[in-house]
Amino acid sequence: MTRPPQSWHPLRANGRDAEIRRLCPVYRTIVAVDIEGSTARTDAAKARLRAVMYDLLETALHACGIAEKHRDPMVDRGDGAFILVRAVDHAPKTLLLTGFIPILNDLLAAHNANCRDQIRLRAAVHAGEVNYDRRGCFGEAIDLTFRLLDAPAAKTALRDAAEPLILVVSDPLYQSVVRHGYHGLDERRFARLVQVEIGDQAHHGWVTRLTTSQVLPHRPSRFGRPVSVPAEPTG
Repeated sequence: MTRPPQSWHPLRANGRDAEIRRLCPVYRTIVAVDIEGSTARTDAAKARLRAVMYDLLETALHACGIAEKHRDPMVDRGDGAFILVRAVDHAPKTLLLTGFIPILNDLLAAHNANCRDQIRLRAAVHAGEVNYDRRGCFGEAIDLTFRLLDAPAAKTALRDAAEPLILVVSDPLYQSVVRHGYHGLDERRFARLVQVEIGDQAHHGWVTRLTTSQVLPHRPSRFGRPVSVPAEPTG
């Protein structure tokens, strides 16, 4: 007769089963970013870039009116982060695509023009069902977002871009939002360059390269201009 492992306990197992039965997915727009070339940096440089990244993300979110009550707390990924935006009227996907992303690109360009520590980001946006347990969030929608973010074609697109940010949107987001040409969105600027697989399913991503001329007028952030972490002396 096979015995269960020593770490197994019927009450703990029943508790896990009950937690799984209680799963109730909720709809979120998922925004993920990753710092280009972070593995080649020293830990001190990574610390500075992480501080700048979080500062600029918060500034861009508040500049377009996406407050803390509209989203979950940011989730750290070491050399990146992701944001789960709740399905509320104050934070539509169009606002993320035509407000938050261009503002973030503009803030990155301003930082890079004045600091030695250059920071460039890949960003991916998708939307779908997200699950939560006591350890955090998970689900196929999050998996797909990160596959798009980390796709070789996305990394190449940023490497070849003059601007400090490129954006990848999932095919469902492209079909439901981008292609309709809502104000500030031009489907001709998106190219279907990314293909990834989850399980045995193929998924596509659409890449666009930002330009500073795309930045829309926006309210000043309550943080004011981003406060960059001082760079190390060059001399």
